[in-house]
Amino acid sequence: MRVAIIGCGLIGQKRARNMAGGQVVLCCDRIPERAKALSAQCGDAATVTEWKDAVRRSDVDAVIVATSHDMLAPVAELAASAGKHVFVEKPGARRAGELDPLAAAAKRTGVAVRIGFNHRFHRGFRKAREIFDLGTLGAPMYVRARYGHGGRAGYESEWRAAPEISGGGEAIDQGVHLIDLARWFLGDFPSVQGHIGTYFWNMPVEDNAFFLLKTAEGRVAFLHASWTEWKNLFSFELFCRMGKLEVAGLGGSYGVERLIYHQMSAAMGPPETTIYEYPMADDSWQQEFADFVEDVRLRREPRPGVADAQAALRIIEHVYQEQRS
Repeated sequence: MRVAIIGCGLIGQKRARNMAGGQVVLCCDRIPERAKALSAQCGDAATVTEWKDAVRRSDVDAVIVATSHDMLAPVAELAASAGKHVFVEKPGARRAGELDPLAAAAKRTGVAVRIGFNHRFHRGFRKAREIFDLGTLGAPMYVRARYGHGGRAGYESEWRAAPEISGGGEAIDQGVHLIDLARWFLGDFPSVQGHIGTYFWNMPVEDNAFFLLKTAEGRVAFLHASWTEWKNLFSFELFCRMGKLEVAGLGGSYGVERLIYHQMSAAMGPPETTIYEYPMADDSWQQEFADFVEDVRLRREPRPGVADAQAALRIIEHVYQEQRS
């Protein structure tokens, strides 16, 4: 698969380093030096500064869109319209409606479109899903999850703090990962409540987001995403009728990734506990892209896809609108 990377910043660079089943043939960035630097790491791939030319090239099979949030949907739509398979970084857009033209273009041209909800591919979550799908945990009941970091000096001046570019703050940054993971295990959430607040950072977007989500069956997700989590934290707990799964840590500054499996005994009391630890390098980026390549090869509907991104974004939009009113 011949791949063009649109946006050669930190995420674009990470995608280039974790190409499984693809070859970077083009690097595009509005800053020429950044495109050339990434090209040098990709066997001297071609470089351009104009993304509209990049996505139309005949020597490109697929496009990775790793731009700021305001450009994700426009770039992806044009790429899909040009018949290119598309891998769009999360959250996919600033608002759910921005993805409608992309969905229509993909349907029209028959290309695969995947949204980069990378956390589904972490080792801990791959193992958790494997256990969950066995059915031994019984029906899921609720999710409790927390995700956060503390920002960095000058964070209030970065593009994530500009709502016209980012679409919002921590809800759309890390919160969207928690929403996607909760939907993955519990299903859709027709009932949405939440609160956003800016407690520390001097910025026009929220630095904390709280969600209380409920499925039609009454399953609940309680989620908190924070830019005031001074020690980086990730914790995702899934409670089922016959046990509990907890993914903690994501590696690096979030701590060693581990899955803790508590299996309830028939006599109740202390559960049988199994701990899986993953101190090795994170392979989720390679696994995610390899799965996308399989989407294309098998002509299957990508998961997570546009519908998943829109479902998560609608939840965030509901909380934003509720807060404004």
